[in-house]
Amino acid sequence: MRTAKAPTDWLSRRLISLSLVALPLVLPPTQALAQSDGLSSAFERIATFPIYRNLAPGEDPSSETAAEIIASAQGGTLLVYSDSPMERIGFIDIQNPSMPQPAGFFPLDGEPTSVAVLGDYALVGVNTSASYTEPSGYLAVIDIADTSAAREVARIDLGGQPDSVAISPDGRYAAIAIENERDEDACARGDGTLINEAHGDEDRCDDEGGEFGGLPQLPAGYLSLVDLAGDPTSWQADRIDLTGLAAVAPIDPEPEYVAINSQNQAAVSLQENNHLVVVDLLSATVASHFSAGTVNLTNVDTVENDLIDPIYSLNSIPREPDAVAWVADTYIATANEGDWNGGSRGYSLFTADGTLVMDAGERVEYATTRVGQYPEFRAENKGAEPEGVAAASYGNDEYLFVGAERANLVLVEKVIEEGRNTETSQLLPTGVAPEGLLPIPSRNLFVIAAEADAADDNIRSLISLYQLSAEAPEYPQLASTGEPPIGWGALSALAADRNDASRLYSVHDNFYAPSHLYSIDLSETPAQITQIQELRLGDETRDYDLEGLATRAEGGFWAVSEGNANTTGNLLIPIAADGTILDEISLPTEIADEAVRFGFEGVAVIGAGATEQVFVAFQREWADDPEGYVKIGRYLPSSQTWDFYYYPLDPAPEGAWVGLSEIVTLDELGVFAVVERDNQLGPDASVKRIYQIALDTLQDQGLAYPVFRKTLMRDLLPDLQASNGWVPDKVEGMAVTIDGQVYLVTDNDGIDDALGETYFLRLGLPDASGCNDAETRLTWPVASGTQTNRSEVGISVAGTVSVASAAALELFAPRIHFLPGFSVADGGQLLATASTVNCTADL
Repeated sequence: MRTAKAPTDWLSRRLISLSLVALPLVLPPTQALAQSDGLSSAFERIATFPIYRNLAPGEDPSSETAAEIIASAQGGTLLVYSDSPMERIGFIDIQNPSMPQPAGFFPLDGEPTSVAVLGDYALVGVNTSASYTEPSGYLAVIDIADTSAAREVARIDLGGQPDSVAISPDGRYAAIAIENERDEDACARGDGTLINEAHGDEDRCDDEGGEFGGLPQLPAGYLSLVDLAGDPTSWQADRIDLTGLAAVAPIDPEPEYVAINSQNQAAVSLQENNHLVVVDLLSATVASHFSAGTVNLTNVDTVENDLIDPIYSLNSIPREPDAVAWVADTYIATANEGDWNGGSRGYSLFTADGTLVMDAGERVEYATTRVGQYPEFRAENKGAEPEGVAAASYGNDEYLFVGAERANLVLVEKVIEEGRNTETSQLLPTGVAPEGLLPIPSRNLFVIAAEADAADDNIRSLISLYQLSAEAPEYPQLASTGEPPIGWGALSALAADRNDASRLYSVHDNFYAPSHLYSIDLSETPAQITQIQELRLGDETRDYDLEGLATRAEGGFWAVSEGNANTTGNLLIPIAADGTILDEISLPTEIADEAVRFGFEGVAVIGAGATEQVFVAFQREWADDPEGYVKIGRYLPSSQTWDFYYYPLDPAPEGAWVGLSEIVTLDELGVFAVVERDNQLGPDASVKRIYQIALDTLQDQGLAYPVFRKTLMRDLLPDLQASNGWVPDKVEGMAVTIDGQVYLVTDNDGIDDALGETYFLRLGLPDASGCNDAETRLTWPVASGTQTNRSEVGISVAGTVSVASAAALELFAPRIHFLPGFSVADGGQLLATASTVNCTADL
């Protein structure tokens, strides 16, 4: 048994507990978001549904399938979505919206591009084009009263390639944008014809005097109008000509999206033409049309250089709106994605005669940056790309929803000033590439369809269901300050300040470069990234793959950079408090030569000065390691020597791997917490755990190094599932503050081929109420309530423990030791029972 010692340092605590108390993850919005008033004034995620669940028995679960445009039917209890890769529409039963169920699909004779619902009928635009120059398509009318027996009751030839389908609020009309989209590899002459011999060859197109991917490209698109009176078999499509309106390419309007208000006015976006058209459906004539105009932006990131650097300007950028929506039947909202020469990275409100009411400017860029979801890899090309937009009233509040396609977010904008302005209420994380936005106000629901699906990359098409039922937004849990905000993402470690319980530090991995250190203020909710510090070795920056961070007793940090067997080595790096790199320490050659791809992944430190010891976790087995055992290295700065231990990994799920992602000091005597995880996401995730190890549990098992015995402290899956999102794979950082609070953070991979949502979990204070099979050392104060601690071996209560006047401490163990300095305030209670404790630890 270890000899009890009085604590000598800020981390002198023995956490043998088998669980950690979870705190609620409901957090108010970041400072950039407007506070909501009253109860049920925020949307909370209640379910996430992967589209592959709606595949038929026998279909490969890894098949590419996608939900793009989505509509509701049967009083908002059924979702209908277009699935382009599978050439069908799918159905999801949401009678219980928190438990959506697959409800089958209906096959089509082509690619569905959009779907809308009228009563028992789903109206689906189906693209059957043979080529860009030979566009064709039809409107399928599907009876979905019984989805198990859905049938096509009518097929209306549209004469071109349909894109958006909208139904008027009174159910009288359907309007379909026939885009006849341009070929981005074509060489356009400027008169509507093509230079075919230069197709796909940009240099030759330039030499021939054409414009690569340019306009016009005939045949021209138009708006198709269907009068929905009578039986569907009698419906016919009429054309409304949209040529001759836009100044950009008047003979090739390329209509993109259509929305209809209660006055039967259809707003149509001509995206590449940067133009908007309002059509009166009663007379089937153009009522007005106007240019969407241009925007000037300042302090935005426009350079793809592996760094979120909002220092640039964009001038006279065409808005090039994609989706449109009517706000309160009066204003036209546009999502200004851009497709050809523009994209102003925001959204706008116009009157029907073309008067600009408001423009979001840099709002979308800043909102996505603030929450760590700015797509730096798209900085040069339209940034977050607002693509979708929808509007609806929930009670007395009007909302505008704006989907940022590349940021995997939807902005919830509350409409104010009688529809003439908006303010950001909250942000909603989504799957990859949110496309379909569906308000269902009658059920207080909002549904988002994200279309990206690539099973090999662990990305699946997802439908997210939100309900207006929370007092405050749950997301974000971590945000940055500043205007423009501090850019961040791909967080790979956490470290606690040794003097300030409200301060953490973090770093990013090699997704961004050069390397930086972040400072996190925990006193705000959500936690705030308040400072960013560039790391430098002399006058040079460094592009590390930082995966671990720990604070030193004398100030500054230890960090580790994960190496690659073919390029860079694994490095242990001492860093001064001001970001100055003091050294780069490599592994011994005989160890480094056995390296594989997965190297240094966490760092912890005990001691100071001549007694300082640095512990480094390796993520996975190297070439010289037995299967299922991974190294933990110890470096002694005083002698500049290494030694090593083995950690036994949990078995990996089939087709997956398991490794370490963090190590954290719990006790100056050599007790650590490690984060062990698999590489799986969503429902496939199974190993996301915190284990405890201690130097005095090392055993000789006949291997090259002694082996740690590990004790389960917490299964993290319930914490990661609590917000009803898609469980992330990378639980990367953990820290314990000086007041004992435990925090975790996930790595969002810079949202490149990843969802992008960062989980910042406040797990609360340790709870030693479970039975332990080793000596327990208590060092944290008992401030309120009753704290119960049981151990089959013994409990040592350090001198730093105090029981407050309104608190109680209960201790049950065969041996209980109270060290000098322990105190119980007047009114506090202590129950210490020194007798046999019979229970079994949950391993």
